[in-house]
Amino acid sequence: MNDSRTNSANGPPTVFGTDLHLELHGPGLRAGLTDALREAVRTGRLASGSRLPASRSLAADLGVSRNTVVESYAELVAEGWLTAQQGSGTRVATRVEPHRAAAPNTPRARPDKPRPRYGLLTGAPDLANFPRTQWLTAARRALTAAPHDAFGYGDARGRVELRTALADYLTRARGVYAEPERIIICSGFHHGLALMAQALRVRRVRAVAVEAYGLDLYRGLLANAGLHTPPLYVDDHGARIEDLARLHDVGAVLMTPAHQYPTGVALCPDRRTAAVEWARAAGGLILEDDYDGEFRYDRQPVGALQGLDPERVVYFGSVSKSLAPGVRLGWMVLPEELIPEIVRAKAHGDYMTSALEQLTLAEFIASGAYDRHVRSMRLRYRRRRDQLIEVLRQRAPGIRVAGMPAGLQTVLELPRGTESAVVQDAARQGLAIRGLTQFRYEVADCGWQLPERDALVVNYAAPSDSAWAGVLDALCRVMP
Repeated sequence: MNDSRTNSANGPPTVFGTDLHLELHGPGLRAGLTDALREAVRTGRLASGSRLPASRSLAADLGVSRNTVVESYAELVAEGWLTAQQGSGTRVATRVEPHRAAAPNTPRARPDKPRPRYGLLTGAPDLANFPRTQWLTAARRALTAAPHDAFGYGDARGRVELRTALADYLTRARGVYAEPERIIICSGFHHGLALMAQALRVRRVRAVAVEAYGLDLYRGLLANAGLHTPPLYVDDHGARIEDLARLHDVGAVLMTPAHQYPTGVALCPDRRTAAVEWARAAGGLILEDDYDGEFRYDRQPVGALQGLDPERVVYFGSVSKSLAPGVRLGWMVLPEELIPEIVRAKAHGDYMTSALEQLTLAEFIASGAYDRHVRSMRLRYRRRRDQLIEVLRQRAPGIRVAGMPAGLQTVLELPRGTESAVVQDAARQGLAIRGLTQFRYEVADCGWQLPERDALVVNYAAPSDSAWAGVLDALCRVMP
């Protein structure tokens, strides 16, 4: 039953408090109400300290007299189930839970593994520096200006305000050919890739090539959609595009050309051109994951591959690295012919992303706050990377930092045969970190073999400022 409204004889309904669902059973109303309240407290539906509805409000919702509720409350106060004090209303009394003996032959739960003290795992930016104040300002402005239709179901493509703001930003900052009509808003790269996998299966694509270093999460997503995932060799110049010609039934290739994940190399200019030429000749698609393209520290970031051929490249982006994964907003910039297929796939599943979050991000971008935040974090991450390199130079001079100065993580090359021991030693030191081997992907019949390579993939962006010195110290202690 609801206790939120009672009718006033002289005006509109009055709001009194919280909702409370009760089912009355038994021969009398008072006894039934007393039993229902007692059971709600006994089972924990009404927790200790919970405030009960006012007697007049509950009486109106249940269709009983106020005296019935007052008498029921009084009886439960006398029994010790409830407490009543002037000014604070009627509340559930604080009770000591009876000790329950463990059931016989019940196996003891294994204690959880201790959480690491420090984390260098890839995937997260510096969450402590999320721009809360600026985001709240944008949210207030967006909510104030939001049209009434923003609170409805809306367009499966996403709010036009965000698609328009993104089209301007991506064209300006990433060299993407982006029009609002080509952009589909999703809940991040994972969601966007799932939609694309559905569309590829409808097109009868059988295989999507993936880079030989990457996340098994995305390979698994494609495989679950019924797509084969042959690996594409990766060297110091990025994915070896010429190998696409020997792969059978490949209709698309998933790549991180601006900053290969996780090795940290960029796709060289010749291979960028070759990738687009392959897509044109084969009628295939390039799925470009631009996961941290804004963060380049030695020069201006390289533009997105999509700018070379917007009809052959699907561009994926999100705020997971630039702001925070918890915002749950990403986007796809699509070839024109793919738009209806992706809209249909999105409409059949997760129809729409939160309109309020979309409007907030649109305002955040349009106001310039997003650019300012990215520039600020770019400086912060560059300092972090420089500090990491300097500490290693002093305390572990034999360790080489691989990959270009970009992104949120870097690769530390280790002596041959030491990776596993270093990762285990780091865990004992309370340091969560992954070895490069965990990102390696090759299959028996791929026609080549990746060279043995011992290394750590270190996310220097995620630790808080207060933990950073301890992180560096722990990392240096486990270096061979």
